[in-house]
Amino acid sequence: MPDARHTRHTSKAPTRARSLAAGEHIDAHRHDDHQIVYAGSGVLAVTTDAGTWFAPANRALWVPAGAVHAHRATGHIDLHLVGLPADDNPLGLSTPTVLAVGPLLRELIVAYTRTPDDDSPERHRLLAVLRDQLRASPQQPLHLPTPTDPRLTAVCALLHADPADPRTLAALGAVTGASERTLSRLFRGEFGMTFPQWRTQSRLYHALRMLAEGAPVTTVAHRCGWSSTSAFIEVFRRSFGHTPGTHNRLAP
Repeated sequence: MPDARHTRHTSKAPTRARSLAAGEHIDAHRHDDHQIVYAGSGVLAVTTDAGTWFAPANRALWVPAGAVHAHRATGHIDLHLVGLPADDNPLGLSTPTVLAVGPLLRELIVAYTRTPDDDSPERHRLLAVLRDQLRASPQQPLHLPTPTDPRLTAVCALLHADPADPRTLAALGAVTGASERTLSRLFRGEFGMTFPQWRTQSRLYHALRMLAEGAPVTTVAHRCGWSSTSAFIEVFRRSFGHTPGTHNRLAP
C-alpha cells in the first residue's frame, strides 16, 4: 500500500497520454485535482491504503482529489490521464471507483489527452461531452480491499500467493488460527462481501494480469483455480462482457 511518509505531491493532476512498460510502477503520490485514469491496453492497478482497484482496457479508474495512490502496470499500457479541478466532480464520488468505458467514452478520452495544451473552444466542448459520458458510465466492483485484521490479512496473503488454492474457509482458518465463523464475519464486516465473492474478485484480478502477460486462457483458468476452462470463461464473460480469449484485442 502507499506509504504516506514518502508521498509525492503534485498540485495539478496532469492531462496527457503516456506509456508504461510491463511491470512499471508510479510511486505513491496525490493531486489536488480529480483524475480519470484509462489504460488503453494491459491492466492497470491503482492502490491506496483502502485497497487495490484494477482496470483492464474497457474500464477506467476515477481517483478523487487528495487520494494518495500508486499505479502498477501489467503488460504494456497506453495510459491516458484526464485531470479535473477539485470543484468539478461530475460523478459525486469521494473514493476511487472503476467505471465501464464504452466505445464513445474511450474515443473521447483518447482524443482529449492527445492534445493536452489545446485550449480551443472545440476541446472545451469535447470535455463537456466526456463529462456527460462519465456520468452515464456504470460503476464496476473491481476492488480488492485492504484487510486490517491480522487473521484476515493472513488468509488473503495465502490466496494471493496461490489463487488456485482450493481450501475452504474452515481449512484456511485452521492454518491461520481463526474459526470459519470468525473469518466469515470478518469478510463481511471489513470487505462488505462474502468469502466466495472475495475469492472470485481475487482470482479475476490475477487472471487479468496473467492474460496481459500473454498466458493462454487454459493456463490462466488452471492457475487461478477454476474447475474448468469453460467455467472460467463464463465467470470472466459475466464480469467483463467479453471472453478472455478476446480480451487482449480490445485495445484501440
